[in-house]
Amino acid sequence: MRIRATVAAVSGALALSAIVAPAAQAAPSGDRTPAPLSGPWASGSAGTFGAAAKAKAPAEAPVIKKVVVNGGKPIVAGISAKKKVTIAITASQSSGIADAATILWIGSDLDDENADDVYWFEQNEEKASCKAANATTSTCTLTVTVDPKQLINTDATFWKVGAYALGKDEASIRKDDAAKIRMQRASQLTVAATPKPVKKGKTLTVTGKLSRANWETEKYAGYAGQPVKLQFRKKNSKTYTTIKTVKGSSTGTLKTTTKKTTAEGYWRWSFAGTASTPAVNAPGTLVKIKK
Repeated sequence: MRIRATVAAVSGALALSAIVAPAAQAAPSGDRTPAPLSGPWASGSAGTFGAAAKAKAPAEAPVIKKVVVNGGKPIVAGISAKKKVTIAITASQSSGIADAATILWIGSDLDDENADDVYWFEQNEEKASCKAANATTSTCTLTVTVDPKQLINTDATFWKVGAYALGKDEASIRKDDAAKIRMQRASQLTVAATPKPVKKGKTLTVTGKLSRANWETEKYAGYAGQPVKLQFRKKNSKTYTTIKTVKGSSTGTLKTTTKKTTAEGYWRWSFAGTASTPAVNAPGTLVKIKK
């Protein structure tokens, strides 16, 4: 079971620090059922105004204009190192923006406490860092730490980003699906070449292995059956040229031979990536020519 953590309870619309105070997450234990949510993400609170604003009439809800996660790039997680991700929320309201909150989550419904597919990572800060563009619009920045030890392999897909904006008049708005970002399993690629040096025009054997993070075993494992390019660049060049494409084995191992060994230079493998796994290049290995 994997027990998921909750956010702290809210004690007032302006006390956003109470809404989003970080809570520790439990270690994996096999259960995908989350603990109950609270604060701005509590069941039934979506799209409502803050507590104090409810007494005002009329109350103008802030408008969330844009949410940018990790600079627009996929979140790539390895097997142990935590990944701090920046989330920037741009919002507008006639009174100005006082604060914002965010949550990174996966599943069908954040309000469904019984859904076994729901999981989340909470923001690190008690209060967002907001920079005003003008009297009504601000961009508020927060961070979320992704812990790969809390992930399972099927989490390598799109995650939803919840955004909450609080106006200076205490009106607020919540959007559970304000943006989305892809979560990917980190990749690794190795290369080796023999013989070294090689006689000009003779057969060179190039091997390697494509691996990616297995979040469930906390190890890197071979990525099976993927097309990987064998590339070469001359020693004094900066440009790699693709020689051929090789399909990896069931364990991710790569092996091929080539007789295009007419110049001294670097050989490498290059993987273009998939939806769940980022692109990666092996470091080039220098092969000299024997006369």
